[in-house]
Amino acid sequence: MTRSICVLVADDHAIVRKGICALLATEPDIEVVGEAKDGRDAIAEVQRLQPDVILMDLVMPGMDGLEAIRYITAHQPQARILVLTSFAGDDKVFPAIKAGALGYLLKDSGPEELVQAIHQVYGGKSSLHPTVARKLLQELSQPSDRGSGAEPLTEREVEVLRLVAQGQSNREISDRLGISEATVRTHVSNILAKLNLSSRTQAALYALQKGHCEATGSESDQGTHTTFVVDALPHLL
Repeated sequence: MTRSICVLVADDHAIVRKGICALLATEPDIEVVGEAKDGRDAIAEVQRLQPDVILMDLVMPGMDGLEAIRYITAHQPQARILVLTSFAGDDKVFPAIKAGALGYLLKDSGPEELVQAIHQVYGGKSSLHPTVARKLLQELSQPSDRGSGAEPLTEREVEVLRLVAQGQSNREISDRLGISEATVRTHVSNILAKLNLSSRTQAALYALQKGHCEATGSESDQGTHTTFVVDALPHLL
């Protein structure tokens, strides 16, 4: 029997938390193991419960979601965080992705999209609302940002980037290429530095833009949204 995906819901509105919990309770392979009303509460519950996926609102009183994401990813680099928010502004999207959020979903998404995004993030894939995906791709396409005048990626670095975008962990890349994990980490650090990127999600989107990997989309029943998925883990080192 497959183990349920354990989810923590962090949102300052009780009615939103209860609504999400009621929705996820209908999914046989998802279990809500805890709730948090702000960022500080989320950090404490993550440490106590060790959930598989953290649903994180961004705008909360006291410690907000962004600060909580930074703290959680700094102390638990393998944490899988899915932002669920009403805000798609650059001042929210870019900092959240840079902080280590693996997915970014807007609250106008359908229930089936939320469930799908949880599964994708649990599987180590970056699940992005289309509005967010477009913003990130546009950001990555700015010619002045991406290694202008810098040395190009080596063949090995391109190979590592492709495997990163396919969702391979450092250990898996190490086994695949027959090199040490320390060498993989060095390659990934060099890739980020050369491309002026700050997160594995950004690296995966860059690989998508350059044709090193493919994104998958799935439309809701209403056909109003497409969630873009890039096979990548949230953290690089």
